[in-house]
Amino acid sequence: MKRVVVISDVQAPFEDKRALKNVISFVGEYQPDEVIQIGDLVDYPAPSRWSAGTRAEFEGNVIRDSEYTKRNFLEPLRAVYDGPVGILEGNHDERPQKYLASRAPALAAEDSFYRFENLLDFAAYDVTKLQPYYEVAPGWVAIHGHESPGLNQVAGRTAAGKARKAGVSVVMGHTHRLAISPESTGYGGKLKTIYGFEVGHLMDVKKAGYLKGGPANWQKGFGLFYVGKYGATPHAIPVEDDGSFVVEGQRYGEVKRGPRGQFAGKGAE
Repeated sequence: MKRVVVISDVQAPFEDKRALKNVISFVGEYQPDEVIQIGDLVDYPAPSRWSAGTRAEFEGNVIRDSEYTKRNFLEPLRAVYDGPVGILEGNHDERPQKYLASRAPALAAEDSFYRFENLLDFAAYDVTKLQPYYEVAPGWVAIHGHESPGLNQVAGRTAAGKARKAGVSVVMGHTHRLAISPESTGYGGKLKTIYGFEVGHLMDVKKAGYLKGGPANWQKGFGLFYVGKYGATPHAIPVEDDGSFVVEGQRYGEVKRGPRGQFAGKGAE
C-alpha cells in the first residue's frame, strides 16, 4: 500500500529540535511514498498583527526565519528523502504576505517575494505548494484548519466537524491536538463513516510565549496513512517528551533510561 507521512505545526524557529530531527530521520529510513506538511511550518511571529506597533515589527525577522526553516527542515529532509513533498500554507505561514497586503497593498499586488513558497524557495527543494482540500487519499482531503471557522477543545472534534460539513474525511493541523474521530450516518445496518484526523504538532511548548506558563490541550505527534485503491487507514503517531515514537512496533529516536532500567539508546530499537 502507499504510505503517506503527514506533519503539521512545526512553527520554526520554535520547533522541538529533537522531535523534528527524529521525524526527519524516520522519513529517511521509512521512505514513504509522500510527505505532506499541512501548514504552520514557520511561525513568523513578526511582522504580524500581534507585533504591530512594537519593536518586533521592525526587526526584519521574516528572511531570518525563512532561512532558518530551509536549513533546519527542508535541507535535512531532502538530504534523506527525494520523494514527493507537498506543503500547505497555514495561518502563520501567510503572515508576511498578509502583513504586506494590509500595510502596503500596492506593493503586495506587485511583489511576489513575500509569498510563502518564494520565501522558502520551494522550487529549489522540489516542493509542491498544495491547495486546501488536497486529496491525500481516496475519501480524504488535507487542510491546515484555519480555512473555515470553528474550534473544539476536544482532540479530534474540530476535524470531525469540518469533515461533517465537507462530507469527506479530513486530516488537518492547526489545533496542535492529536486524535482520530469518526462519525457515521445511515440506518438499518447501512452506515457511512467519515473521519476527522488532527495530526498534532512538533513545537517546543516552552518556546510558545503566548501560553505564558498556562495549560494547553496540545499533543505532540504526526500522522501516517496507508492508502489503498478505494480508501485509506489513518494512524496517529504520538511523540514522547524525549522526542521518540513508535511506528509498526519499532521505536525511533532517542530514548532515555528510566529509574527501572527501561531501554536507553539512540536510533531505532
